[in-house]
Amino acid sequence: INYCSINTGVDSGHSMDKSITLPPDEIFRNLENAKRFAIDIGGSLTKLAYYSTVQHKVAKVRSFDHTAKTEGDPLYEISMQEEMSARLHFIKFENAYIETCLDFIKDHLVNTDTKVIKATGGGAHKFKDLIEKKLKLRVDKEDEMTCLIKGCNFVLRNITHEAFVYVKHADSEFRFQNTHPDIFPYLLINIGSGVSIFKVESEDTFERVGGSSIGGGTFWGLGALLTKTKRFDELLQLASKGQHTNVDMLVKDIYGGSYGSLGLTGDLIASSFGKSATPDKEFSKEDMAKSLLHMISNDIGQLACLYARLHNLTRVYFGGFFIRGHPVTMHTITYSINFFTKGEVQALFLRHEGYLGTIGAFLKGAEEDNPNQYSWGENYAGSSGLMSTSPDLNPMQRARSGTFDMLEMDRLERQLVNLPLLQDPSSYIPDTVDLSEDALAREYWLYCFEEALDGVVKRAVASQPDLPEAAERAEKFRHKYQHKLQTLRHQPFAYGSLTVRSLLDTREHCLNEFNFPDPYSKIKQGENDMALKYFQKAVKSLGELSWEQRQFALVRGLLAGNVFDWGAKAVSDVLESDPEFGFEHAKLQLEERPWLVDAYDQWLERLKGPPHKCALFFVDNSGIDIILGVFPFVRELICRGTEVVLASNSSPALNDVTNSELQILTERIAAMDLVIQIVMICFFCFPIPEDRLTLVQSGSSSPCLDLSRLDKVLAGVVRERHVDLVIIEGMGRAIHTNYYAILSCESLKMAVIKNSWLADRLGGKLFSVVFKYEVPPGHKTTTLDHVPVTPS
Repeated sequence: INYCSINTGVDSGHSMDKSITLPPDEIFRNLENAKRFAIDIGGSLTKLAYYSTVQHKVAKVRSFDHTAKTEGDPLYEISMQEEMSARLHFIKFENAYIETCLDFIKDHLVNTDTKVIKATGGGAHKFKDLIEKKLKLRVDKEDEMTCLIKGCNFVLRNITHEAFVYVKHADSEFRFQNTHPDIFPYLLINIGSGVSIFKVESEDTFERVGGSSIGGGTFWGLGALLTKTKRFDELLQLASKGQHTNVDMLVKDIYGGSYGSLGLTGDLIASSFGKSATPDKEFSKEDMAKSLLHMISNDIGQLACLYARLHNLTRVYFGGFFIRGHPVTMHTITYSINFFTKGEVQALFLRHEGYLGTIGAFLKGAEEDNPNQYSWGENYAGSSGLMSTSPDLNPMQRARSGTFDMLEMDRLERQLVNLPLLQDPSSYIPDTVDLSEDALAREYWLYCFEEALDGVVKRAVASQPDLPEAAERAEKFRHKYQHKLQTLRHQPFAYGSLTVRSLLDTREHCLNEFNFPDPYSKIKQGENDMALKYFQKAVKSLGELSWEQRQFALVRGLLAGNVFDWGAKAVSDVLESDPEFGFEHAKLQLEERPWLVDAYDQWLERLKGPPHKCALFFVDNSGIDIILGVFPFVRELICRGTEVVLASNSSPALNDVTNSELQILTERIAAMDLVIQIVMICFFCFPIPEDRLTLVQSGSSSPCLDLSRLDKVLAGVVRERHVDLVIIEGMGRAIHTNYYAILSCESLKMAVIKNSWLADRLGGKLFSVVFKYEVPPGHKTTTLDHVPVTPS
C-alpha cells in the first residue's frame, strides 16, 4: 500500500494530528481509468463521484467440436479472459482533507479526456478556484436541489435495502425496506443548514413545498454557543451522552403527572430548555446538546407530518447533513413522526443519504450515456457499511486516516425487473430469515462462512493452476472477506438486512475483486462430463416404469440431484472424501415420505389434469443436478405438452450452472436424446413460435434468487409464453430465499436441506425434503381425467 501524508491544518493539541497517514489506493480506486467526475461540497464534508472502467477476469466456456471429441476429452474448455466493466465510485471525506485528496487525484488522473467536473453543494463556489487549479478541470455548477432529487431516485431504484426505519431498543434497530417497484410519489425532507421539503412525483417532476430555517445549522450554531464545541460530530457525541430531562420541562413537571384529558404523557416535553431559567444552576454540555437535538428534531418531525398529511403522502424520506446515521437524531425524528401521526406515517432514512447530491450531479453530467437505462448494483467488496469507516483498515490505520466512507456500484449487463408473476411486488421479501433480527441465527451463519473460508481459498487457487500469483491473491481475498465478516458481526445492519444471501453475495464480490470469477469451474467441468455418461441409462430406466411410478422417480431424482451442492459443507465434505459418491448414493440419503414439507400427493393429482401451458424452471447446480435431475423432469413436462423455460445464472456462483454452460449441456443432451433434440432451441439464436425448450439468463450472479431483480428479457419471455407454472429448485433459491414468496400462478419449490442447523430450525433433520406445491388463492386447477403421455 502506498501512503501519503495529509496536512489537516487542524491543531487539536496532539502532535501527530497535523500529519495523518492514510492509504489512498484503498480509497481512490481505479482512478487511472476515471472518465467523468462530480463533486458535492457541504459545510464540513466533501462527496466525490467518478465513473471508471474496471478490468477484471471472467471465466468463459467454449464447446469442443463433438465430431472430433475422443474418449476422455472434456465436454468444453474453460478460459480466463480479461473484460472491462463500468463502475461508479463515491467517496465521502472531511473538508479538512480536500487539498491533499485533490492532489492525489490530480497525480493519478491519466488517460482521461475529461475537461469538466460537475459540482453542487454550498461549498462548490467556495472551492471552485481550488478545484480548477488542482485538477485543471472546469467547474460546472449544478442546481443543488435538482441533484438531490436525482440522487434520491437513483439509490431508491438501484440499491437493495437503501431505506430503513429506525426502532430504538429493538433487537434490530434498523428495519430495512425492500426496493419498491414504484417509488413515486414521496416526500423528501432534506435537513442541511436549514430544512427543505420536496414532493417528488416522478423522475423529473418535483416541487419544493415548504421548509424551515431551523435545521442542522441551527443545531451546530446554537450548540457551539452553548457548549463552546465547534465540531458537528463532537456535538452529536455530547448529545448521545446527555439527559435532556435535566434541561427540558416535562408535562409532569407542570402537572405532577400526565395530562390525561389531552392525551399527554408525563414524560412528554412541555417546554424545551424550560428548566434552564432556574437561577444559580449549572447545566452540563451533554444535557444542553441533548435538549437542543430533541428540540430541533421534534420541530422537523412535526413539520414533516403536517406536509405529509397536506399532500396525502405516507412515504417520507429524511436526508441531509443533519442526520448522518446518528441514532439519537433518527430516534427523535421517528418518535415525533409516530406521535403526531399516531403511526400512520413512517420516518424512512437512507443508508447513502450523504451521497444524494453528488450522485445527482454525476447523473447530470452523464445524461448522454443515460445511466438510468441500466441497472446498477452495490459492490460490497468496495463499499463501507452504514455507520462504519474504511472497513478494510485495521484500527490503527483507521484512527490515523480519519473518516472516509466509500460506495461502489457496478453497472450490470442487463436491466433487472420484477418477475411478472409476483402476486404483490410491493410486499415481496426474497429472504426467509433476517439475520440482523435473529442473533442466534446470525452467529451460526457467520461462523459457517468463516469455517468455510479455507475451502473457498483452496478451490480458488486450484481453479487457476497456471497462475503462480493465484495463491497470493487468494490470501488477499481471505483477508478482505474476513474483515467483512468481522464488520457484519458487530454491525449486522452495515449493508442492509443481513441474510444468507447477502453473505454469499459479499463473498462472490470479494472473489471477483481478486480475479477469481469461478473457483468451481473445473469441479463443474468434471461433474458435467461424468453425469452425461449416465443420462441415457437414467432416461431408459424411467421409461420402464408405470406412469405413477415414473412421476415419483422423477421428483426423487430431482431431489437427489440437488444434494450435489458444493455450497453445503455437509455435502462438500462427503464429495471431497468420497469421489465415488454418486446419484444412487444420494437417493439413499433422502428422507423417506412423509417429507418435512410434503405436497407430492397434490402435485400428482394435478398431473392427472391438463398440461400446463408453460413452466419456468429456475435451475440450480451443475453436474448430476442439472443433467440427471432436472433434464429428465423437464423431458416429462415437454412430453405432456408443456413448454419449458430454463432460467440459469448469468454469471458463476458456487457450482451453479451458468447460462453459457447450460447451452453446451443442452446441445450435448439433444445429441443423445430425440425428445430434447426435437424441441431444443436456443431462445437467443432462433426465437420461433414453435420452440418448446428455451434457455434464458436469469440476470442473477448469486446462489440465491431475488425475484424482484431478474433479467428484463426473461420477464418478457414469461409474459409472451403465458407461464402458468414456476419451479424453483435448491436450498438457496427455495429455502434461504422465496420460501414464502407468493406467486399468481402455480408453483413448485423443491429442496433438500443440507445443513443440520437449518434442518433443526425447520423441525427436520439433515437431508430432509421440502416439496411445496402451491396454488394461489382463487386459482382453479382442472383435475379431470387426462391421458398422460409416456415418453418413448
